[in-house]
Amino acid sequence: VQLVESGGGMVQTGNSLTVSCVVSGGTFSSYAVGWFRQTPGEDREFVAGIDYNNKNEIYSDSVKGRFAISRDIAKNTAYLQMNSLKPEDTATYYCAARLLYASRDVQDFGAWGQGTQVTVSS
Repeated sequence: VQLVESGGGMVQTGNSLTVSCVVSGGTFSSYAVGWFRQTPGEDREFVAGIDYNNKNEIYSDSVKGRFAISRDIAKNTAYLQMNSLKPEDTATYYCAARLLYASRDVQDFGAWGQGTQVTVSS
């Protein structure tokens, strides 16, 4: 399975941005997708996840109510819509895939994209 993120950029505090993740090389409808983020010198942290059947979404406390994860099976693409962005959301955002059910644990994911940079200026 290969994953490619896109859509990162620089935005001002309070603005919105949507990042995308195209999944190929597998049956997208069988995969859960997770979004994680990482800043230099820090561990990769969980942001959001969605089950293979779109019936369950999970979020970190730091983004709940501001971010929304979704997926378009027909386009083999997952999205992370980020609203009310804050400078502390600045990070490289990674998508990851695993079979069936979302997880908050980095160790549960075996397929990762290369990341896309999101920078929020104050």
